[in-house]
Amino acid sequence: MGMMDAMMPIDTGATKPAFPNARILPPDDAERLLLHNEVHARPSARIRLPALVVLLAVYNDGIAREQECEHLRRLPGQDGLSVNDLQAHFLSLRLPGYTLKWERHTEFTRYTLVQSLPEGAALGAVEPDLLSHLVVPKAWLAAVPGRTFCAIALGMVHGDLSDPAACLQGARQWFGHRLVVGSLMGSFSPAMVVTDFQLKDTGFERMLVIAPPETTEMRAGRISQRLLELETYRLMALRGLPVVKQLLPELAQAEQQLAQITAALEQKSSSDQGMLDTLMSLAARVEKAMAQHVFRFSATRAYDDLVAQRIVELHETPIPGTQTIGEFMQRRLSPAMATVASTAQRLTSLSERVSRASALLRTRVDIATEGQNQQLLEKLTRGQELQLRLQSTVEGLSIAAISYYVVSLLLYGAKALKSAGVPLHPEMAAGALIPLVLWAVWRTTRRIHQKLHSAD
Repeated sequence: MGMMDAMMPIDTGATKPAFPNARILPPDDAERLLLHNEVHARPSARIRLPALVVLLAVYNDGIAREQECEHLRRLPGQDGLSVNDLQAHFLSLRLPGYTLKWERHTEFTRYTLVQSLPEGAALGAVEPDLLSHLVVPKAWLAAVPGRTFCAIALGMVHGDLSDPAACLQGARQWFGHRLVVGSLMGSFSPAMVVTDFQLKDTGFERMLVIAPPETTEMRAGRISQRLLELETYRLMALRGLPVVKQLLPELAQAEQQLAQITAALEQKSSSDQGMLDTLMSLAARVEKAMAQHVFRFSATRAYDDLVAQRIVELHETPIPGTQTIGEFMQRRLSPAMATVASTAQRLTSLSERVSRASALLRTRVDIATEGQNQQLLEKLTRGQELQLRLQSTVEGLSIAAISYYVVSLLLYGAKALKSAGVPLHPEMAAGALIPLVLWAVWRTTRRIHQKLHSAD
């Protein structure tokens, strides 16, 4: 019996839910699904080698999503495509003989075509013709809305990488024996990437990836995505360089003008109002330049960081006698990025210096204004003192005049009493009352002043 009791399941009191998959969470935030799926927004393509990958990147400023959707609908079998299908900024289309991936970014839109590699473009071919064998209609590709800034034809083939030098020699033939850069990518079963970073007459630049036979389709897709993103972000980062070259003369002129204003401020050789007007005009020009170019400088830094990240992800191993892609970028891209960064810092510093000069000039103007106000107050004070003295003089004369009229009235009154028979000498009585009248008038005036002061 004890053995049977030990084998019986223990009842913990918990009951299984009637619906195991029932939701037990609070309501979702409105953006939860969007934020969660962002990590899956741009998956790598599955590429079966040998393959040709063609990238076209265009600036999309002024190009609406509806225009791009209308253009995609011109492809075979895509009549039912709607703008809502493009809301996720990513779309992958399977078409006869190829796949097309559409990606819309903040400043550009990227079209990536994956098809089989032409027969005459295998490793060892001498500068093979790739664009004549494109499956996508050439008229459709030429009519893509936007302005082209990056176009790449990437060939991906299998090859024996046991002798990297011999493999690189075959890759040089693929580029017409021109100078190339290349390296081995990856720490496990590495692949070789070779490019010359040259823009051909067709408007395309070329890249070649030689992968070992065991390379999977997913790995081939990741390799192509990293290389194509690397070149796209490199060109986007360089968009800040023409802006800098255009801005440098204006920046130098503004710095020279600020130095002249600062010298005039120190020597007090110009009027404050004239310097203030010049300084305000300079400040407006500097702030206008910052408003126009601050986004470009920030975007350049962001794209440069992405380039550096993609280079790290390549995990390059050098091939003796050949420059790696990372070294090429370090020597060619870094000086341009340093120029853009220094110009952005220079513009920010100029704005701060203009603000400090403006503060100094305003302080000088405020001090001068306070001095003028002080002089004006002193003049007003002296005027009030003179007014008080004049008022005191007038009051003294008023007391004398009032007393004169009061004594005159008393004299007339005394004469009237004498005419009525009162034994009185009018002149003597009036003369005797003069001190009393003066005191009474003065006292009355003082009481009026006291009442006025108490009211204030």
